[in-house]
Amino acid sequence: EVQLQASGGGLVQAGGSLRLSCAASGFADGDYAIGWFRQTPGQGREGVSCLSKLENTTYYSDSVKGRFKISADRANMMFYLEMNNLKPEDTAVYHCAAIFLGCTEVAGRVVQFIRDSGDYWGQGTQVTVSS
Repeated sequence: EVQLQASGGGLVQAGGSLRLSCAASGFADGDYAIGWFRQTPGQGREGVSCLSKLENTTYYSDSVKGRFKISADRANMMFYLEMNNLKPEDTAVYHCAAIFLGCTEVAGRVVQFIRDSGDYWGQGTQVTVSS
């Protein structure tokens, strides 16, 4: 059974930092790309970052580029999103996802090819940035 569990969210002041962790299990390294997306009430899913299956190609949306960094400890199936210089507009629930078809970057946005069936994501972790 594929499972992903995001953690590490919290309340932070603008300009602060957080490191999100994603514990993945139930699949082998390289089977899926790993993406982070965020959601706010009333808004759709926004792709934030993505790590390709094997080549370690990374993708970032323009809204987080230069501030966020995605990384992996593939031996332990742990994935991370380092978030620096946080802004109030970064407030959202952040999810990590296993994406079979991977991701790309189009016009400054991360496009995550998440399918309703066959891809996986967890409950998410709340990030709140106060001004």
